[in-house]
Amino acid sequence: MRINVLQHTPNEGPGMIADWAQAHGHALYTYHPYQFGHLPTAAETDMLVILGGPMSPNDDLPWIKQERQLIAALLATDTPMFGACYGAQQIVKTLGYPITKAPVKEVGWAPVYRESTIIPGIPAQLMALHWHEEMFVIPVGATRLFSTPQVANQGFVLNHHVIGLQFHFEPKADNVREMVVNDYPYIAGSVLKQTAADILATPVPPENRQVIATLLDYITAGSES
Repeated sequence: MRINVLQHTPNEGPGMIADWAQAHGHALYTYHPYQFGHLPTAAETDMLVILGGPMSPNDDLPWIKQERQLIAALLATDTPMFGACYGAQQIVKTLGYPITKAPVKEVGWAPVYRESTIIPGIPAQLMALHWHEEMFVIPVGATRLFSTPQVANQGFVLNHHVIGLQFHFEPKADNVREMVVNDYPYIAGSVLKQTAADILATPVPPENRQVIATLLDYITAGSES
């Protein structure tokens, strides 16, 4: 399987998603459209991963619109797709729904709560890394997967092949350090009231590796080759 990854900032890479791909023998191709302007075609994409970034789907940039054209083509063919933060918002925007400011800014470690048992093996509560201040609605036909008390729509699954999460399960410890040391000014104003030191001192929960694998296994079931 060829997994095409859309990365939108140097400090937010695929993390444990790359580990999962390697364990399954899949080929990972990482694109940086914000820098180079290149995107894969739908025909050469067996699975698409859309990572987070500092931009908004509402930004008027050609490559952001081109990403949505790719997403639309893959949605039409039920191609497996996983979006994190901005990536999830891009999927929802492609489906025709607005992306708006969240009632609060969430940056740091905080629990997320399971809202559906549609995907077996997901614990009722998990600790995730949050790095956002915009939010999506749950598309019609999708199932809400996760919530927090501050922002109800934290994750969804659509048609068994598409998952979008507002937060991050994918970072490993090195990834968290990279996010914090490069983007620490963004932490200011978060409702979670954590400092950069607080975030760095919190270990990545070991169960996050299994959860991200469970989510990716679910959307690719029957598609792997």
